[in-house]
Amino acid sequence: MEDQELLAVVELGGYPNFIPLYQRLNFKVEMVNSVRKAQSWLKKHRPQVVVAEFYSDPQFRDRMSNLESLLATLQRYDIEAGVVVLIDAKYLQRLEEVKSRYAVHGVLTFPVDEQAMQTALESI
Repeated sequence: MEDQELLAVVELGGYPNFIPLYQRLNFKVEMVNSVRKAQSWLKKHRPQVVVAEFYSDPQFRDRMSNLESLLATLQRYDIEAGVVVLIDAKYLQRLEEVKSRYAVHGVLTFPVDEQAMQTALESI
């Protein structure tokens, strides 16, 4: 079976390295450290799964989070990836606003453990 692609967008980190888990689940992993790099990669790839962090910054002028640009890119290229969002619980309300416009498969709040991630990925 050909490996499925998984795009991991790690901008802040502070949680376990899930690459070994992704590989055990037969994903070919691409890890980038910014939404901009993810957008560039998505021009040529159609991942089955995208794992990305959510954070909000008052300096964002035209959006409320880093995630919106990534989700808009998936929509623009008609990529039907399962999106798993890693988030600090204090941002959950803001994520609900984003979810009203974009599809999100799973939401994992920090601290994220390997079993929760595996369960989210297996349900896609």
